[in-house]
Amino acid sequence: MLIAIGSKNPAKIAAAENAFMDYKIDLIPIDVPSGVNEQPFSDEETIKGAVNRAQAAAEMAGADIGIGLEGGVHQSDYGLLLCNWGALAAKGMQPIIAGGARILLPEEIATSLMAGEELGPVMDEYSKKQNVRKNEGAVGIFTNEYVNRAEMFSHVMKLLLGQYEYQLKNRDRTLG
Repeated sequence: MLIAIGSKNPAKIAAAENAFMDYKIDLIPIDVPSGVNEQPFSDEETIKGAVNRAQAAAEMAGADIGIGLEGGVHQSDYGLLLCNWGALAAKGMQPIIAGGARILLPEEIATSLMAGEELGPVMDEYSKKQNVRKNEGAVGIFTNEYVNRAEMFSHVMKLLLGQYEYQLKNRDRTLG
């Protein structure tokens, strides 16, 4: 089975590899545009970015399945939440979506994002590290590495794969 993931980010690739470890697959990472802002600022925008990446990756690679994983933020009454969404695009099916863990971002990070900055560079500066988004991610920094970005996206991947398998298994089921 040929699977294309719409990113070359190592954390996202590791999450996809982990989810499909019991399958015989060829996984192709492809840089594709999300079609949304560099810093998605709502669940809807983050979902759209994930779906766009999944569909574009599948199409570009001629893959059986396309995967899109997108990180973003979402404003709540409690402050700015880190969010992450994934999409699985397979031939003959509507895109499958799933969301993952959320944590409240510290006020100083939220303020920078509200001023128009992107989370990746803000986290590099905050943590005094390079490429936080390709390693532990903001979630790793703010959970004291109890959960890193690959693990966060692995959960989303399992939700996507589980829904995909369920839909395949129940494809011929009719209502009523």
